Amino acid sequence: MSQHDNAPTARQQSLVRAAARALARANLVHAYGHCSLRLDADRFLVCAAKPMGMIGPHEDGTVVPVRGELPEGVLGEVRIHQHIYRLRPEVGAVIRSMPRDVMTLSSARVTPAPRHGMGSYFSPAVPLWDDPQLIRTDEQAAGVAAKLGTAAAVVMRGNGAVVAAPNIEQAVVLNWYLEDAARIELQLRAAGLADGPTLSPEEAARRATGAGRIFERMWEYLCDGDPEFANVI
Repeated sequence: MSQHDNAPTARQQSLVRAAARALARANLVHAYGHCSLRLDADRFLVCAAKPMGMIGPHEDGTVVPVRGELPEGVLGEVRIHQHIYRLRPEVGAVIRSMPRDVMTLSSARVTPAPRHGMGSYFSPAVPLWDDPQLIRTDEQAAGVAAKLGTAAAVVMRGNGAVVAAPNIEQAVVLNWYLEDAARIELQLRAAGLADGPTLSPEEAARRATGAGRIFERMWEYLCDGDPEFANVI
């Protein structure tokens, strides 16, 4: 048996389920959204095709090829994950989410600027995929992946966001950071302070640290109370 025939481990399945539920608890997804974890160069594990907050402790995800047709029952927009994994070998997880304030800004073709610490991880800017249509073809998915480029996130006009990270814990945290950056952006604009300062690339590079268990602490916070908490910490 080759390594590609190996099933995902129990911990990998638990990680994907816990990530899905954490995103739902944080109101970053609702009926729509999905998350995945890279297994190797050729495969990834995507969560069950149902509302993420409703995924139970024993509902396994599906293994999907990085190249090839989507398996039966896998949601069509998982094509986005495929194309990101193809273009970005360092990416270990992809999340398709529907954050409320990100959605609001994107409907006006605006993405959050790096104005505070949590926004620093998206400096110099969050790219915008300027098309409100659902992603149903490989051509569209390739376009979203190309627009993401080397960034941590891409926002889709009136259609949520996609985040890519080295691991699924960090991807969940970056989703939360992206929505917090959108909250700051909306509040500043509502107060007439949109011309206020943003972090310079140098300031953002210093602030966007992983030291001090930055990602780990937020991951633990977002997973608090999860039925599989002990399996993923």
